[in-house]
Amino acid sequence: MKTIRTTCPYCGVGCGVLASVDDAGQVSVRGDDQHPANLGRLCVKGAALGETTGLAGRLLTPEVDGQQVAWPQALAETAARLRQIIDQHGPQAVAFYASGQLLTEDYYAANKLMKGFIGAANIDTNSRLCMSSAVTGYKRAFGADVVPCSYDDVENSDLVVLVGSNAAWAHPVLFQRLAQAKRDNPRLRIVAIDPRRTATCEIADRHLALAPGSDGGLFAGLLNALAEAGACVDGFRDGPQALAAARGWDVARVAAFCGLPADEVAGFYREFIAAPRAITLYTMGINPPAAATNVTPSSTSIWPAGSMAAAAAAPFR
Repeated sequence: MKTIRTTCPYCGVGCGVLASVDDAGQVSVRGDDQHPANLGRLCVKGAALGETTGLAGRLLTPEVDGQQVAWPQALAETAARLRQIIDQHGPQAVAFYASGQLLTEDYYAANKLMKGFIGAANIDTNSRLCMSSAVTGYKRAFGADVVPCSYDDVENSDLVVLVGSNAAWAHPVLFQRLAQAKRDNPRLRIVAIDPRRTATCEIADRHLALAPGSDGGLFAGLLNALAEAGACVDGFRDGPQALAAARGWDVARVAAFCGLPADEVAGFYREFIAAPRAITLYTMGINPPAAATNVTPSSTSIWPAGSMAAAAAAPFR
């Protein structure tokens, strides 16, 4: 039996998988206990990967109007229909929605086709919902698209702040790892920031059920609290601008803006300032909104403003 070391293609945890193929071509999978992300764990989706490798139900040849055709005919038909639409309605009548799983070269070809040949800018991908705002946040906070921590930091943290993340459902293996870290270290504090009370909140010591869209105010207040406590360091990217924007966001203003009790806001700020090693885990809850390119930088800017000198002190998407 041949075994191949590979990676689960589903969520962003990137679990290691050992896929075995028997003589009949049947595939079975198990978690890779040597992989640093999952240490052998798999969620229900990852554990069922072997069931997705068969050819039954797959589209193996092109189809036009429900009929199987050869590739040349399919491409010619696609081109003819696009040409008809463009001639009748103009280039703006055409749009491409691609995938974040495309390779760089594929992205280039798709953009060249849409912008260079069709003559419109109507191309987007599911990356717009997550990585575009995340990349902007990291660049504005750190000057580069870089995640300055790793999964090992989960076990080494004193405080974990989950922002817009229902990890119990969306990233179950990471959630299991966090829950185990909590069991191993009862002093580990977990804060969940989410308008909804999700399954993830079950392991949280504090749930801040803020008003939808008010994340930016909460983190502006945290940055202001860090400055007032003398917990900021000089020299981080866009530091003066960030601190100036956060000035005036005291606990009372944040509480009113976010729809939270003032003592809950103040308690969260005290915990964050006092934690020697804190990590934020943020996901789709703050990435897709219209203001995400401002909210995401605000949730990451607290790190260079504070201290990242210790292990397990950084933002993580």
